[in-house]
Amino acid sequence: MASTTDPTTKTIKIRQVRSPIGTPRRHREALNGLGLRRIRHTVERNDDPAVRGLVAKIPHLVEILEDEP
Repeated sequence: MASTTDPTTKTIKIRQVRSPIGTPRRHREALNGLGLRRIRHTVERNDDPAVRGLVAKIPHLVEILEDEP
């Protein structure tokens, strides 16, 4: 398993853009699993299938930020 400090590991930046109020419990759990706490909070996670699956579950609450070259 690659270390989080390994520069060759691909990462994605995820930003919460909407509130989870009124959403199903599973959607709130997905936000917590990603480490998102509030609107406009941004986290950087390894780009792996587990993280992509969490993001795919809640596309209406988050956005993926593109890296600037």
